Amino acid sequence: MNFFQYFASNWDEIFELLVEHIELTAIAVGFSLLIGIPLGIFISYVKNTDKAVIGVANVVQAIPSIALLGFMIPLFGVGTVPAVAAVVLYSLLPIVKNTYTGLSNIDKNTVDAAKAIGLKPWQVLLKIKLPLALPVIMAGVRVASVTAVGLMTLAAYIGAGGLGSLIFQGVNSVNNNQILSGAIPACLLALLIDGILALVEKLITPITLLKGNKEHNLKIRKPQLAIVSIAIIGLIALVSGYHIYKAIPDPSDLNAGKSSSAKTIRIASKDFTEQRILGYMYAYMIAENTDYKVDVSNIGLTGSNVVFSALESGAVDVYPDYVGTLYSSVLGQTYVPATPMEEIYDYTQEQLGLQYDMTMLEPMPFNNTYGLGVLEETATEYGLSKISDLKSLEDQLEFGFTFEFSERDDGLSGMENMYGLDIPGENIQEFGGSNPRYQALVNGDVDVIDVFTTDALIEKFDVAVLEDDLSFFPPYNCVPVMTNTALQEFPEVSKALDLLEPYLDNETMVALNYQVDVDQESPKEVAAGFLDETFGYQLA
Repeated sequence: MNFFQYFASNWDEIFELLVEHIELTAIAVGFSLLIGIPLGIFISYVKNTDKAVIGVANVVQAIPSIALLGFMIPLFGVGTVPAVAAVVLYSLLPIVKNTYTGLSNIDKNTVDAAKAIGLKPWQVLLKIKLPLALPVIMAGVRVASVTAVGLMTLAAYIGAGGLGSLIFQGVNSVNNNQILSGAIPACLLALLIDGILALVEKLITPITLLKGNKEHNLKIRKPQLAIVSIAIIGLIALVSGYHIYKAIPDPSDLNAGKSSSAKTIRIASKDFTEQRILGYMYAYMIAENTDYKVDVSNIGLTGSNVVFSALESGAVDVYPDYVGTLYSSVLGQTYVPATPMEEIYDYTQEQLGLQYDMTMLEPMPFNNTYGLGVLEETATEYGLSKISDLKSLEDQLEFGFTFEFSERDDGLSGMENMYGLDIPGENIQEFGGSNPRYQALVNGDVDVIDVFTTDALIEKFDVAVLEDDLSFFPPYNCVPVMTNTALQEFPEVSKALDLLEPYLDNETMVALNYQVDVDQESPKEVAAGFLDETFGYQLA
């Protein structure tokens, strides 16, 4: 499937995310203007405040965007609010700085002349200073707006939606068509907004400041005004048309036929393929077997800590996790090899209740545990069949691990201790997403990567999974997690999700993941198709 085929097959999703992106960007830039312009005016009038305010704005701009989004989660949870707040903070610097610069650099003689003819201070600001400073202020607005379009792609990191969702999904499933479907509209949107604001900048620039300062400059504003008007009306029509379209009842909608007074349960998941499939399965099972409405806007949050924090803060109600992740990463326990899964589950259940007021529902049969993978040709060349075989090759091979694997006690450090490995730091590359490391493996950039045992890309890229001969990796059976508060509010969820338990084994999950990562079907379609086949729900 090439890019155009993918785009044609998924245009409705791309269009929906584009509209979300426009709305999020408009809201963020709007708040930035409401805050930044008055702040710029303030520091231009009040002495000795400019350095402090601009300094703070510079510090905020220097914070990595991902880190700033992470800081927002404890304050605002996940979704639109923290994403908009982060982009507003990033957009303030060019607006504040340009407003201050534009007002401060106005010719003093012009200001004195205005005062001499009797204009009051507020009249000087509105009639003299702001009109003359507008070109400089608009230059800052242009920079802030274009930057906001790009930064808003990161909104998907915390479940706010937008075109970044396609980019994150594409990176994690090594799907270049999906990446381009998010990146190209975002790029075109940035160029369109910059072009519109460039025309606006010319329209509001005083005649005396235009190059040439000739009478014909009055005439060129008419076509510019027409273009700006058409562009703005077009964007408004696009957004309005989308909302009208969404208001039309859709028989395939998850909440079709639900009472308007029905309670809504918020479902989340992590950002890799398997989690997205499970998130939509949860949504369908709950929608089909309870009276609750479902909110799936938080499916695809990036990282275990983000999703767990969202549940802990009450921003979401249920998500799929893994027993081993909760036991090791959340509770900080060191797994003793060969400990039965039931024992791990019981301990984790007890401690989640005591420490976090959370509960796990019944675990699924499939065990998506960690492993180490190499290309079949590498396994043949070095005679690799089990993890112990790496001990004599740790200085020769290049290793690629996800950040999460590198940081977990049941990941890199624990594995090195168990197997007596001492991999040199310069031989390790780390990756932010779940699946870019597969591409690095295929390209020859690394020789060994961490894998999950239900990864479809193992089959796609002909990867040999090395035997965990010392049984180091703990069990990673999937389990729905809820707060006890959410479980009391939505008591029917447990029965609905328990219906999945007999059907999700390792073989099934590999096949479902393959449909997304290799056949390039959407996680929602794959989940619906599986439930149709299994329960006869007729969702797809």
